[in-house]
Amino acid sequence: IIIFSRMLTTFALSSCNSSGTVKSNSADVVLENIATRTSIRAFTGESIDDETITKILKAGMAAPTAVNSQPWVFYVVKDRALMEQVAENFPNAKMSKNASILVIPCGNREKFLKGGAEGFWIQDLSAATENILLAAHALGLGAVWTGLYPNTQRVKDAAELIGIDSRHIPLCIIPIGIPAESPEPKDKWNPESVFYK
Repeated sequence: IIIFSRMLTTFALSSCNSSGTVKSNSADVVLENIATRTSIRAFTGESIDDETITKILKAGMAAPTAVNSQPWVFYVVKDRALMEQVAENFPNAKMSKNASILVIPCGNREKFLKGGAEGFWIQDLSAATENILLAAHALGLGAVWTGLYPNTQRVKDAAELIGIDSRHIPLCIIPIGIPAESPEPKDKWNPESVFYK
């Protein structure tokens, strides 16, 4: 059932007309993808192909950004030894050891807004990260957001370990792979958290 649902979601995400408008009957499937996405922390270790990786990264880069600044770069780790080092050095990302890839969205200082608006990169990269998580789920994969920023020590350690350019600030590490678990998604809807004015 889960695989079938993800296949439908993948179809729905590609079911747009030439103007980019979602075709009828697709909205429910897209919303289902959002509602059923959950963090996956166990992977089989199997690889995923480059075409799939590109689809995931394209989804990330489709996110909105302040004044279309697109202040991002994405590091993709496929090297198994490096993934194991990430797992050893970051307890919150220990599942990296068996992931297929790691994606590290980073803020690109050269594209940060000026005049007190520098911090918008965090929102921009967070939107990109959520798109990546949803795309992975839609493609039948699992993923989890493991935080780095704003923990300065984690940011520094990750940059050094992965070899991230000094112009780039890593926001998080996203292990992605073939799920080795299927946890039930949490229903987080709470009408008490909504205020109408």
